[in-house]
Amino acid sequence: MKTSILMVCLGNICRSPLAEGILKAKTLHKNIFVDSAGTGGYHIGELPDKRSIEIAKQNGIDITDQRCRQFKVADFDTFDCIYVMDNSNYRDVISLARNEADKNKVKLILNEIFPGENVDVPDPYYGGNRGFENVFKMLNEACDAIVDKSLN
Repeated sequence: MKTSILMVCLGNICRSPLAEGILKAKTLHKNIFVDSAGTGGYHIGELPDKRSIEIAKQNGIDITDQRCRQFKVADFDTFDCIYVMDNSNYRDVISLARNEADKNKVKLILNEIFPGENVDVPDPYYGGNRGFENVFKMLNEACDAIVDKSLN
């Protein structure tokens, strides 16, 4: 059975598209489906932020096939695991959960490398290019941990 993982941030243009692209690249020939969404509907249908596209490209990953979409309640039925980028996204997604099973699917992505610390992936939108480099490194490390856990 195919495992399905959803990456969620606020606008689905910076962090979650990077997380989706990184995890897809790491699980290319594995039985894992990866997607991303935003808790806000600000950028529906748009490409990821050009800086996310650029940092992904610098690391050999193409995310230009992605389009922004908003998280919906039906995602709880579609996905086995929902990784959120920060505590605000966590609260937003949990507020839509219908039951404990839905809530149990939602995890902070950096808890994969900092267990129980509830660390946020900083939103790089206003942080310049350096912020995107740092976010890429964090998400790359977290995705390595997800792959290790999913495939073992």
